[in-house]
Amino acid sequence: METVSPLKPAEPRTRKLSIHVVTWNVASAAPPLDLDHLLQLDKQNLNLDMYVIGLQEMSCGIMSLLSDTAFEDPWSSFFMDVLSPLGFVKVSSVRMQGLLLLIFAKCQHLPFIQILSAKSTPTGFFGYWGNKGGINICLKLYGYYVSIINCHLPPHLANNDQRLEHFDWILEKQSFEGPDIPNILDHDLIVWFGDMNFRIEDFGLHFVQEAVKSQCYSDLWEKDQLSIAKRCDTLLREFQEGPLLFPPTYKFDKNSNNYDTSEKKRKPAWTDRILWRLKRQPHTDSSTPRRLAPHLSLSLRSYNSHMMYTISDHKPVTGTFDLELKPLVSVPLISLMPEGLWTMENAMLINYSLTPDFPSSPWDWIGLYKVGLRHINDYVSYVWVSDNQVSFKDGLNQVYIDISDIPETEDQFLLCYYSNSLRSVVGISSPFKIQPQAFLEEDPLGEVQPQI
Repeated sequence: METVSPLKPAEPRTRKLSIHVVTWNVASAAPPLDLDHLLQLDKQNLNLDMYVIGLQEMSCGIMSLLSDTAFEDPWSSFFMDVLSPLGFVKVSSVRMQGLLLLIFAKCQHLPFIQILSAKSTPTGFFGYWGNKGGINICLKLYGYYVSIINCHLPPHLANNDQRLEHFDWILEKQSFEGPDIPNILDHDLIVWFGDMNFRIEDFGLHFVQEAVKSQCYSDLWEKDQLSIAKRCDTLLREFQEGPLLFPPTYKFDKNSNNYDTSEKKRKPAWTDRILWRLKRQPHTDSSTPRRLAPHLSLSLRSYNSHMMYTISDHKPVTGTFDLELKPLVSVPLISLMPEGLWTMENAMLINYSLTPDFPSSPWDWIGLYKVGLRHINDYVSYVWVSDNQVSFKDGLNQVYIDISDIPETEDQFLLCYYSNSLRSVVGISSPFKIQPQAFLEEDPLGEVQPQI
C-alpha cells in the first residue's frame, strides 16, 4: 500500500504592501486646502496600504503646543479628515516639539500591526532640547520588526560633522523596552527620513543654480554631503536611497518656486531625504556576500519632490514603496463576530474567539465604530471585556455591549478588539448595520417578526 502522508498546513502566501512615505519641513505653516497630489490621491488604481508621514518645523509656540496637547494638531486632523473616508485609520503618532510622525493603514491590516514603542530623541542644546533630533515608531508588521524614524538634523554647510554625529546618536538611543524587541539594527526594516540638512560642497552658488536650471544634477551628486558620507561611513552605506532625479528641495522663497533671493542667497540643496535599510543575514565566510533577510523585500516605485506646494521654504519629498513579505502572522489573534441581528436595544451580544497564546488582560476592550473611523479612540461605544463577559466555552467568549444611546443611522459599523498588553488592535469584524428599533414589530400572536 502507498504511504499516505498527513496534510501539511498551507504556507501563507506572499503579500505585497504599498507604502507611501512623505517628508516635509512645513516651516510653521498651516495645512493648505488641497494635498491630493502629495498623497497621490489624484492617481488612479494606486491601491496604497499604508501612509507614513513625517513633518518638521511644525508650529510649536507655547500656545500652539498647549492647544495640540488638548486637541489634535491641525496637520493630524487634516490627514485624518482626508484619509479616513478612504478606509485609512491613524495607527500611531509621536510628536516632539516641531517634529511629527504619523502612520496610517487600511482597516484590514490593523490586526497585523502591533505598536511596540514610540520614542523621542532630542539632540538640540546638548541633547536637552527637541528642536532637533529624531522620533521613532517601532512596530511589528505581519510579524516583522519595522522601525520608522523622522529626523531634523543641524543646519548650515559647515556643520556636516555635527549632522553625522546626530545621525549616530539618534540610532544609538533607539533602545526599546521589553526583552523580545531586538536592537534597531536587527530590525527587518528601517525607514529613515526627514530634513537631514545635508548640503552641496565646493561648488559656488552660480554653478549650483546653473546646474539645477539645466537639470545637470549628476554634477551635483558627487558633492552632496550625504552621498559623500555614504561612500565613507560603513553604517550609512547600509542605508539605500533612490536616485535624486528631482530639483534640490531647499531653499525657496515662500509662496514661490524661486530659490533663495534674500541677502543670504543660500545654495540649493537636497536637504529632504528618504532612506531605508533591510536587515541582512549573518555570514560566517568573509568571502560570501551577505544576503537580504528571507521572505522580505522592498522596491522603490517612485521618489519625487512636489514643486507645486509653496507654503514653505522646503518642497515636500515622497517615496512610494512595494514591500513584499511572506507573513509570519497570517491569522488575527482575535476573531470577532456580532451575534444575530443587531437592533437599537439596551444591549447586544458579541462573540469572539482567541488564539491559545494570546496575552489577555483585564484592561482589554472592544469598541464599536462607524465605518470610516479616524483613529482607535474614535469609538461610538465600548465595553471592558472582563467586566461584561457573559460566558466562555471551548475558546468561544461572549460579552454584551450597551448600544441604547446610539442614534439611529444608516451608517455601517464594525467592532475592534484592543489589547492593552500589545497596545494594538488585534481583531476586527466585518462591517454590519444596526437596525432601528422600529425594524422589529410584534405580530398578533405576540411573536417578534422582522419588518420587511
